[in-house]
Amino acid sequence: MRHAKRGRKLGRKAQHRNLMLGTMAGQVITYGRIKTTAPKAKELRGVVDKLINTAKRDDLASRRQAVKVLKDKTVVRRLFEDVAPELDDRNSGYTRILKLGPRLGDGAETVYLELVNHTTE
Repeated sequence: MRHAKRGRKLGRKAQHRNLMLGTMAGQVITYGRIKTTAPKAKELRGVVDKLINTAKRDDLASRRQAVKVLKDKTVVRRLFEDVAPELDDRNSGYTRILKLGPRLGDGAETVYLELVNHTTE
């Protein structure tokens, strides 16, 4: 029984899933928007929102927590210096999911996951 076991497995073991979500969160912070599948985006939304809330505190402990997830200090620096101050007026809801339709190869639902302050070209 899976009582109190939250989140999607995404067809991966826990370590692989956590590393994948950390990498994808770094890409969202770096580029502002990524294209992925709907279940991955729904899981990633919580990771990115928690990272931004952590970055708003802007102390050494929060930077260390962000490095634990993101694994890249340049992405952490961008999160703390660029992304978090832009979203300082919001309490939550830092990301949005835009549906794109099914992927050609396997029919998986594809979406854009983007930061709300990201401007599309």
